[in-house]
Amino acid sequence: MSPDPTTGAPAVRAHRRPLTTKEQPVPTTHRRAAAGGLAALTVTALVLTVAAAPAATAAPAAAPFLAPYWTELDLTGDEQVTADDLDVVAAALGATADDAAWDDAAAADTDRDGTITVADLAAVSQRMIYDDGPFELVEASVLDMQEAMNAGVTSSVAITQEYLDRIAAYDTTLVDTGAGGRPLHSIITTSDVALEAAARADAARAADGMTSLLLGVPVAVKDNYDTKDMPTTGGCGCWDGNQTATDATMVEGLRADGAVVLAKASLDEFAFGFVSEFSSYQDAGTSTLVASPYVTSRTAGGSSGGTGAAIAANLAGLGFGTDTGGSIRVPSSYNQLVGVRPTVGLASRDGIIPLALSQDTGGPMARSILDAAVALDAVVGVDPADPVTSRQEGAVPASYTQYLDADALDGARIGYVPSMLGSNATTLRLWTQTRATLESLGATVVEVTPPTTWSPVLPNGFASVLSEGSGSTNEFRHDLDAYVAGHLAPEVEARSLEGIVESGRFVPSRRSTYVSRAAITEETYQAWAGPEGSHTKVLAEGKQLVTAMLDDADLDALVYPSANPYGTIGTNLRLSPNTGLPAVTVPIGQATAADATVTGGGVNLELLGRDFDEGPLLGLAFALEQATHARTSPALYGPLG
Repeated sequence: MSPDPTTGAPAVRAHRRPLTTKEQPVPTTHRRAAAGGLAALTVTALVLTVAAAPAATAAPAAAPFLAPYWTELDLTGDEQVTADDLDVVAAALGATADDAAWDDAAAADTDRDGTITVADLAAVSQRMIYDDGPFELVEASVLDMQEAMNAGVTSSVAITQEYLDRIAAYDTTLVDTGAGGRPLHSIITTSDVALEAAARADAARAADGMTSLLLGVPVAVKDNYDTKDMPTTGGCGCWDGNQTATDATMVEGLRADGAVVLAKASLDEFAFGFVSEFSSYQDAGTSTLVASPYVTSRTAGGSSGGTGAAIAANLAGLGFGTDTGGSIRVPSSYNQLVGVRPTVGLASRDGIIPLALSQDTGGPMARSILDAAVALDAVVGVDPADPVTSRQEGAVPASYTQYLDADALDGARIGYVPSMLGSNATTLRLWTQTRATLESLGATVVEVTPPTTWSPVLPNGFASVLSEGSGSTNEFRHDLDAYVAGHLAPEVEARSLEGIVESGRFVPSRRSTYVSRAAITEETYQAWAGPEGSHTKVLAEGKQLVTAMLDDADLDALVYPSANPYGTIGTNLRLSPNTGLPAVTVPIGQATAADATVTGGGVNLELLGRDFDEGPLLGLAFALEQATHARTSPALYGPLG
């Protein structure tokens, strides 16, 4: 089990249970409230019983985008809108407040005219996620999948099988026969019980309807998340036999919402670096690199590169990675994905192989903001096994989807620090275009001059925050030992960094890294990450400094490019981990030949906000995404023939 990141002491788990914060809707503490957002999504072919009805009345402008939007007109108490609710409305047609039927159907008076009419019937039908049109898996969103499964056009079993087929056809095959082309190698293990889980999801849908927006959706998780039905290798051949008895808490949340855990994605061994080189299930002394599906001669980034490549190439519906110093945001940028690095404390790290718990956090990687928001809903919650999650009490909304509003940028104040833009031709061109888009959507873009001094802990102010190093050197041994004691399967022989070196089964170039990190003493760890440690103080004051920057300029977010095409930008990636503040990264475009960089390489804009501001950040990113639709699908990995 994970240690307390402040004291290093092991946490005591009373028992494992589903995540708790979603059981009751809780008020948000965000500065800017969520606004309406239905207009960005249209559900077609609603239901045969209202096919002859006139066009449905538009939803009120203040209605949330999805949950609770899709459940607030539930008239039967089953927390979903189904044909049973339409029956209630149909039986009350013509009723007014003076009629006995009014109490049962009053909530369906969506136009507030005091009478239940056919327009109200049609409006309620709009709340059903139902579409009997054709279904194409490639680039399908979570909502696309739910519509098709609800309509009976496809099933979770069929979707899961198609993803397995795509993995078999594409992942280890040399699809790109051009110069330097490589297979993706994005998946380490596929589940041999995924189809059984999909069948259970289909049975649940048949019995109870769509119980969750993740019901039956196949998900790939980075192979440092514990899964009780697949080994968890951490990308290292030394841990090929690590079959844990339990799931990581975040995986528990996914399964509780009905997701199908399809596969374990490749990663940079033990999440160290940005190239995603791993040795799992390979001969001693050998390793493999993950490739980007857009330019396969290039890395998919890291450390969550397998997740990035797999989701970009449509080998799973959703993905999860981990981020210590950039490991969600780098592969998201390289692979044109949305990535969320949550506030440290929003999602439990228990059951995830740690790198540095002062900065570690898990989060979703998806093809759209909508998918990322739905995925995030499933994994937040207080977990006694990760005490830092107690910070989130009262700060988590009923659903992050309620913030998804195409007009969220109207009136927003967006700050940027010029030195964080870098000098790459593609990145600067796309920033100029994106700034114009932000302003056209009603945002005020503010140039921010960060403080150059702050305190003895941060003598150079903002620059000191960006220059603070990763905890992966001084914390890895301490935090890995805690994982070994609480989670590592007893059959695994390599139970320490020294044991990993002795096994000979690791990425060959990493030997010196393991040796040096094995030499870190408990005294060094405490001086760095203990309650009075130097790193602990930098992170605490870094959060204060950056929050003050946001407050002083009345900003909704600070933005900067996550990366250049297949390359990082200075210390940009350090800002979120060195403050613990949340960041959402969203595609803004690709390199062209005229840029003379890496043609086809993607660039993402990162939005950073206050503690537990994931909702507002997702809303701002959604508005930008809807205006640009910048993501492209990798041409080499289209539909199977």
